[in-house]
Amino acid sequence: MDAGLPRAGAPTVIVPGPTDSLLDVAGLKVGHWQRLDSEVTVGTHEVPGTGAATGCTVVLADPSAVASVDVRGGGPGTRETDLLEPGHSVQRVDAILLTGGSAYGLAAADGVMSYLEKSGKGIPMGAPGAVVPIVPGAVIFDLPVGQWSVRPTADSGWTAAATASSNDSARGSVGAGTAARAGALKGGLGSASVRITDGPAAGVTVAALMVANPVGSVFDSATGLPWGLDAARAEELGLSSPSQSDLAAARALVDKGTVLNTTIGVVATDAPLSKAACRRVAVAGHDGLGRAVRPAHSPLDGDTIFALSTGTADVSEALRDRPSIPAFATELPILAGVCEAAAVVVERAIVDAILSATPVAGIPTYRDVFPSVFGR
Repeated sequence: MDAGLPRAGAPTVIVPGPTDSLLDVAGLKVGHWQRLDSEVTVGTHEVPGTGAATGCTVVLADPSAVASVDVRGGGPGTRETDLLEPGHSVQRVDAILLTGGSAYGLAAADGVMSYLEKSGKGIPMGAPGAVVPIVPGAVIFDLPVGQWSVRPTADSGWTAAATASSNDSARGSVGAGTAARAGALKGGLGSASVRITDGPAAGVTVAALMVANPVGSVFDSATGLPWGLDAARAEELGLSSPSQSDLAAARALVDKGTVLNTTIGVVATDAPLSKAACRRVAVAGHDGLGRAVRPAHSPLDGDTIFALSTGTADVSEALRDRPSIPAFATELPILAGVCEAAAVVVERAIVDAILSATPVAGIPTYRDVFPSVFGR
């Protein structure tokens, strides 16, 4: 007997969320800070580029959200990820920081903490106003784009947190995606959401916000379409196959050649999940990353996905209809659907980042290289 658990091979039915973004998960806000000068070039540490291009993005959970993380890349730059291990004491976070600036950019988390402390958000420590906000974070390596010495600071993090809202679904070359590159193309920030319409997780929303800055390729050199974009999804987005001339130009592009890269992001759901379950959601999110970036999780990437559960969805009816589920497994039927959807939204969010990117420092965008794809 299966104890009422989902059967393998029965795919979860999903539809896009109202805004197709992380903001479809109630209780979350997103804010950005970026600096992008008019004259920006790509340089190295020895020969810096001109102008400045970098940024950071903050996901605020109000109230705090249950959270975990899964780090898969060989060169991560992170903060407070050990705290998110399922066996460790702290269960909830107040915000997640995604930032450019490599390890220097982690300083932006200090500003997010200061903003939250001023707002009275964090773990209460007894005395009035004595709180410790929990702000894990991860970085991408974008320093060669523009001035090496310009990266997010504590003030940047404060600004991103203070301007966070529940209705700004900006994407592309914004926030932490401002100076991102994706293989030979301009990377960026993308988002996607789905609503599960069948099974035990019916009514649950799952969404992702991803910053695509991988060393791997984000499009299939044989077809020209982004990895993870099947024919049905391409049709849904109004995209067609590229011309042969566009394909030839794309194959001639030179990869970026940097040694540190990274795709980072947040998967969130309104399903009520435990910290251990959030860890499984983060793990599943990496399946979507592997579909959209090839290769993924390389020694040169610091691929990191955080998972959040706001718990705002009411799943009591779904559980009431499945009385044979043992007590230890009450969240498993819901978790199975959320994990399946997590891979989908991460995949779609990375594609969204690539399709939404705008030119920075002469790095070609997907739209620049494949104009015929958008010819309908």
